[in-house]
Amino acid sequence: AFGKLLNAGQTCVAPDYLLVPRGQAAGVAQQLAQAMGRLYPRLHDNPDYTAIISPRHRARLQALVEEARGGGAQVIEVNPAGEDLGQSRKLAPTLILGATPSMRVMQEEIFGPVLPILEYDQAEDAIAQVRQGPRPLALYWFGEDAARREQMLRQTHAGGVTINDCLWHLVQEEQPFGGVGESGMGAYHGRWGFDTFSKRKPVFRQARFNGGTLLHPPYGKTFEWVLGLIRRLS
Repeated sequence: AFGKLLNAGQTCVAPDYLLVPRGQAAGVAQQLAQAMGRLYPRLHDNPDYTAIISPRHRARLQALVEEARGGGAQVIEVNPAGEDLGQSRKLAPTLILGATPSMRVMQEEIFGPVLPILEYDQAEDAIAQVRQGPRPLALYWFGEDAARREQMLRQTHAGGVTINDCLWHLVQEEQPFGGVGESGMGAYHGRWGFDTFSKRKPVFRQARFNGGTLLHPPYGKTFEWVLGLIRRLS
């Protein structure tokens, strides 16, 4: 709940969807809603709960939710005080159960307080769900089964991973932060940041006496001997 709703979900490392074992989506949604209510017991005048950056972006988020609702998904709005947020830029935390891959909410980066909850049958199915999409900037795994954790780490690609929490790999100065594939290139923090944002200028200085001329044409027996020596040494 904290990881999803920090800055109302408007962070690059906010979870875009949650995978839970088959039959647990409703229970997880209920507990998430309770946790969100404890964090944000009111929304409209709560300085802890952030507004959406612009009316256009809020309308986009609402459109994602309404499309999912229209496609048969269950939409759960978490608004503990029952406030009317229609005239503000705030958007209530929203959980979506039963989203399908064709829905925009499962195809776009959400960047807001909307969280689809999906079910899987086997751990391998959850891994396949992650692998079939673009490589994510962040991946979060919860559990105590070390073998399952290592399976997930070996079989998925992500820019960074936090175990049993969300977001915190981002602020570790002793680890690089960055994406992989479509989620980004390069990494920063500490030495990694210096290397990423610096341009190295390689300089090679040829010695006065060197063997480079042995590779100059015209080619003949000497060149063939040098080439054969290089092959043997490699």
